[in-house]
Amino acid sequence: MGPQTRARAWLNRFIWFLAALTLFLICSGGMVTSKGVGLAVPDWPTTFGYNMFLFPVSGWVGGIFFEHTHRLIASGVGFLTIVLAVWLWKAESRKWVRMLGIAALAAVIVQGVLGGLRVTMLKDEIGIFHACLAQAFLGSLVLIAVARCGAWNAIRGHGRSAPSVWLPAVISVLIFVQLALGAMMRHQHRDLAILDFPLAYGQLIPNVSAEKLSAINAWRDAQALSNVSASHIWLQMAHRFGAVVIAAGVIWYALRLRRRDDAARALMTLSSFWVFFLALQITLGAWTIWTNKAADVATAHVAAGATMLSLGIAICALAARARATPGEHPIFTERASLPEEAHAL
Repeated sequence: MGPQTRARAWLNRFIWFLAALTLFLICSGGMVTSKGVGLAVPDWPTTFGYNMFLFPVSGWVGGIFFEHTHRLIASGVGFLTIVLAVWLWKAESRKWVRMLGIAALAAVIVQGVLGGLRVTMLKDEIGIFHACLAQAFLGSLVLIAVARCGAWNAIRGHGRSAPSVWLPAVISVLIFVQLALGAMMRHQHRDLAILDFPLAYGQLIPNVSAEKLSAINAWRDAQALSNVSASHIWLQMAHRFGAVVIAAGVIWYALRLRRRDDAARALMTLSSFWVFFLALQITLGAWTIWTNKAADVATAHVAAGATMLSLGIAICALAARARATPGEHPIFTERASLPEEAHAL
């Protein structure tokens, strides 16, 4: 392996490491929200008046630990994204991949500002947008990584005979919407609006009349739970309905691939992981309800959702490359690298 090939391989490893660190950052943010300690550190960009990086370790206690470490991890991700953008600009020949690196850098800057505004302005809406942008940023890193992996070079265009892109694309969009709904549920209400599953207050479709809501809130008061409105309940029901639609789509796509003789091995493997994480996500979702958003369970639920979105983006990218016609599309007119990099990740 020559020096250039080693350098390309190191860049690929760096991208995957940054993606993994971003997933860890999302988990860290999930713990902050689930534990309700987002304002444990009341100032920004300082930490109790200290430079963020000089805050004494002795002060990392209770909720401060989760909020402060979240800021430190975010700072690390921001710095590494600068490195990535510069590295891609120098080492990557494809303009669209270089621009993805610039877009990721812009996103992480906006993300940092939103995180600070969430502290200083105390707006739930900012926290929701902050959570959604984190998922989009992770998706951009996964797209860059996939565009440089061995599977990208291994897949050849078969035009319209290749597996379609529309189904995984629609599913991925629905997963992103589902993550946004989950962020709304976490940020807008302290407790879950519905605490039983698979039913909702003993019914498939809950009764949210004024009389029933009064009875529900009386029961919740007795359990020291926060009151709910009809909108809170319907939001959680929309989240459940979205899970059913996504599950049907993921399973349908995996089955469709297995009926084909020409499906790329990478797509088959990724679709299998998609089904696995779907099952894990549903299990964690039910567990989250039964434990009324226990911090560790809810955070694992968020992490599995982020992984499902990443898998969807990877599947869409590879399916688009397989479906494009060689020589007639930008993703084929420029190769990811020289042939010797085909197996370097």
